[in-house]
Amino acid sequence: MNEENKTNQEDPEMHTQPQESHEVESDAAEPVAEAEQSVPAAETTDHTPSEHQEAVPASEEFDWDEFETGLKKFSKEKKAEITSLYEGTIGKIEEQEVVLGKIVAKTDREVIVDIGGKSEGVISLNEFRYNPGLKVGDEVEVMIDRREDKNGQLVLSHRKARAVKAWDRVNEAYNNDEIVQGFIKCKTRGGMIVDIFGIEAFLPGSQIDVRPIKDYDIYVEKTMDFKIVKINHEFKNVVVSHKALIEADLEEQKREIISKLEKGQVLEGVVKNITSYGVFIDLGGIDGLIHITDLSWSRINHPSEVVEMDQKLNVVILDFDEAKTRIQLGLKQLTPHPWDSLDPNLKPGDKVRGKVVVLADYGAFIEVIPGVEGLIHVSEMSWSNHLRSAQDFVKIGDEVEAVILSLDREERKMSLGMKQLTPDPWADIETKYPVGSIHEGQVRNFTNFGVFVELEEGIDGLIHISDLSWTRKVKHPSDFTHIGAKLKIVVLEIDKENRRLSLGHKQVTENPWDVYETLLEEGSILSAKITEMVDGGANALIENIGLEAFVPKRHMVKSDGSHLKVDEVADFKVIEFSKENRRIVLSHTDVVKAAEAEVAEKAAKSTKDAVKRIQNKVEKTTLGDIEALSQLKADLEKQDK
Repeated sequence: MNEENKTNQEDPEMHTQPQESHEVESDAAEPVAEAEQSVPAAETTDHTPSEHQEAVPASEEFDWDEFETGLKKFSKEKKAEITSLYEGTIGKIEEQEVVLGKIVAKTDREVIVDIGGKSEGVISLNEFRYNPGLKVGDEVEVMIDRREDKNGQLVLSHRKARAVKAWDRVNEAYNNDEIVQGFIKCKTRGGMIVDIFGIEAFLPGSQIDVRPIKDYDIYVEKTMDFKIVKINHEFKNVVVSHKALIEADLEEQKREIISKLEKGQVLEGVVKNITSYGVFIDLGGIDGLIHITDLSWSRINHPSEVVEMDQKLNVVILDFDEAKTRIQLGLKQLTPHPWDSLDPNLKPGDKVRGKVVVLADYGAFIEVIPGVEGLIHVSEMSWSNHLRSAQDFVKIGDEVEAVILSLDREERKMSLGMKQLTPDPWADIETKYPVGSIHEGQVRNFTNFGVFVELEEGIDGLIHISDLSWTRKVKHPSDFTHIGAKLKIVVLEIDKENRRLSLGHKQVTENPWDVYETLLEEGSILSAKITEMVDGGANALIENIGLEAFVPKRHMVKSDGSHLKVDEVADFKVIEFSKENRRIVLSHTDVVKAAEAEVAEKAAKSTKDAVKRIQNKVEKTTLGDIEALSQLKADLEKQDK
């Protein structure tokens, strides 16, 4: 294959227009001329016209780059020399390399950056949004995207350069606890997106400021200082905080302010926040808390009753913790204590009036004068011995009168009483309720051992469980009566000193055991009904008189050998009667045995009578037979004769 055919294979256009090699050279004369214009004059003077017309050796391949650039007519040695001079003038640059450039011009849309190349690069101003203070003369890092585009222009990117260096810078700033500058690009769910070194970092809404932020829009497109607080290396996520910087400054301010504080010092502050438990006061860079109990000498339900937001007021330092930067403030301490203004002539036994300010189960606090309170214990509200809640007697806001029971000015304590305003019902208890007198009372409470009956407000008595009934065995008072029931009672005993009454209910009626003693003699037979099974036997009710008796198990056997059951009625024999112990023991088995014995006795008697009759009959029959035989014998003998 000759050189012409070889050239035609490399360039498809050569197949349609086959020409000699010298014709191609003549066509390229114009580009060569253009190339000559671009080469410095000192270099072009070394070449003669004959060199420009030199034909391409047949053994060399066609170089289209040389053809397009017009460097075809230079020898390899000459081209190497030109390249060396060019690179020595503008420096060697590589694509994708990050270099430092200088801003030489700036427009509303673009920034011109010189990196020392044959031309400057143009970068969109949007890539510098994070730095609105950018100006001519500033040095910036750029990446060489392409050494030249189709127009011969150097293509640079500041954004890509930042991306390459960003992650290293972020880690370095995080490790060194550095403050970085970021541009807030936009808001997102739960926070904002911040450009840090070209990396999009997340700024949580709670980390924007020390105070809650409602409107995020005011921060968009702002440049602020941040602290990198978290990095996820796996997903390359970065979290930043502006609040951390503010808190750090505030902590420093707090330490400086606290170092100058003293207990008892009075400062001016502004109400910053009001909560249910107290008020936060801004002391000029540091906050202190006035607890609700330190706002007023009087009781209040909420701090808003005393102060309002943004109010300026003087406060006193009660205590502070320098390590924890906590300050405890007081407001009421700036005014005299109300106890100091209490009437010095007040003493126990005097009457006072006040308003109920606090209620508890154990009593009520009465405000005698603003800031001075006394406690009325629930036991001092009524003469009744039944402990109840204070809410049963008074309510919040009530104006009440009370008697001072005790007064301790040093401890600032006062106890009051309401029941002392009425006569003590126990003062003449022996007159109103003498022993043996019969009254009616109301059942107020139960215990395992008896029933408390109220005769009047403040006077209660106890009926012991054994004094409830003459006849019934009561296991628990609730089996006999109920709360609120009316019962007739007899006063059995009075203990005025300890305020105790012993009462009886069964004593209202005569003791039926005096009568039962004659009716229920041992050995008597009666009818009873089995009511329940108990250990060792059963309880039976003697229905005609309403008494309970005990039937031992061995005395429950019936005639057929089985045992009596609940609700079964049968005849019983009284085998034991004790008036003192109120004990009756019955036996059904004895009745069965007695009946069986009676039947046996009757049977024996009947048999005896029958035998006697038979014997009599036998005797009569024998005598008759003898007489007949004798007559017959006589008759026979007579005939024989």
